[in-house]
Amino acid sequence: MAEDIVAGVMRQWQQVMPALDTAPMAVIGRLNRCSALLQQAADAPLRREGLTRPEFDILGTLRRTGHELTPGRIARETFASGAAVTKRLRRLESDGLIARRPDDRDRRVSHLSLTAGGRALLDRLLPAQLAYEAALLDGLGVNSQEQLAGGLGELLVLLEGRLGSLLE
Repeated sequence: MAEDIVAGVMRQWQQVMPALDTAPMAVIGRLNRCSALLQQAADAPLRREGLTRPEFDILGTLRRTGHELTPGRIARETFASGAAVTKRLRRLESDGLIARRPDDRDRRVSHLSLTAGGRALLDRLLPAQLAYEAALLDGLGVNSQEQLAGGLGELLVLLEGRLGSLLE
């Protein structure tokens, strides 16, 4: 198996500082590198539709929950700041993909839902996006993908427990 860039970095650090424990780089460094590469490659179907990943995540959140959501709830669901969500919502609304309804009791609150066009776009785009993502992982066998998903799930639960309260 060829050496990945993180293994090379770890080897270099071991040569410079032999007592340094670089084991965390094996996980964190590889996750960061994979994340950067995936962000470059994984959104091609979305870009062809003129969507960003965060906009797609908002549409997906509205579709999978199946009911209206407030901007604050969307921010929590998508791990985005309120300001970022507001900007994305404005664009999605101007593109006719989401609709905004003011709250009956508090006009400062709005409720968001997918329009028919937003739902049709997402229902058409999601299978294509998932097929594209499956193709990116095609070099890994099913067992490797399941093991990787399980390990990442464990890490996510651990990090959410440790860092979740810091991010709220």
